[in-house]
Amino acid sequence: MENHEIIVRIAHSGDGHYAETITEEMAASAAARGTGIAKRSPEYIRTKMDEGKAVIALTPSGDWVGFCYIEAWSHGQFVANSGLVVSPAFRGSGVATRIKQKVFELSREKYPDAKIFGLTTGLAVMKINSELGYKPVTYSELTDDNEFWKGCQSCVNYDILMSKNRKNCLCTGMLYDPAWDKEKAADGASGADATPAAAGNPAAAGMAAPTPEEAASHHKHVGGPEPHDPHFGRRRRMHEIRDHLKLYERWLRFKKYALLHGQKDEPAKKEEQGATGVKKFFHFFF
Repeated sequence: MENHEIIVRIAHSGDGHYAETITEEMAASAAARGTGIAKRSPEYIRTKMDEGKAVIALTPSGDWVGFCYIEAWSHGQFVANSGLVVSPAFRGSGVATRIKQKVFELSREKYPDAKIFGLTTGLAVMKINSELGYKPVTYSELTDDNEFWKGCQSCVNYDILMSKNRKNCLCTGMLYDPAWDKEKAADGASGADATPAAAGNPAAAGMAAPTPEEAASHHKHVGGPEPHDPHFGRRRRMHEIRDHLKLYERWLRFKKYALLHGQKDEPAKKEEQGATGVKKFFHFFF
């Protein structure tokens, strides 16, 4: 089935009969990844549907495709888009991106001033989050709400999280802060209010306007967008995201190794100092 044929919408109370299927697939996906997400009951999923704080994807015939829900923490200062799951038959179709986009928009509508965050070990989710404006952050920038972190107890890596005093684990924290958009808007407004010369009007400052060839050469050398190319910005953004994902992947390999094996065989580990340790470190990045 084509991606555009799949219906992605806000869930409601009439979708409650999908709750068991959703929670079963959440558990199966977590087990397959070797990491966990907060374990939720069918009743909890139904509550999110009743509250209008969930997004569901279905085929035109009513077959379940995917799901994600919203949770608010720290008295609404933080919002998590949690439990993203897609039926195995529809993975790779692009529907996960549509679900994330929809639940992100729903979060912005219900909690316009909240920071939106998530924890993930998946590169695919990192890519989607990056496209939405998330940035990787340290755990200290996420909510300190104990109830949120209790949800990690069902994860097989919970002992690692607690051994690091909730400062690190296999998951990567990602955050979207609406203040960033406000700062960009303010910067844009200040640029629009600048003097004509500063705003790119050399003629108003008594200067000769550059020829098209000169303008093109200037853009090329300073790294600006090519003239008359409305898609340049998006292409550059996607290129940056791809580069970042390559770095994320290398970092995750190292992080997983360090956290899973760093506490094993401490006596032997102390003996492996110097060049051998350096080689092992750089193996993950190059």
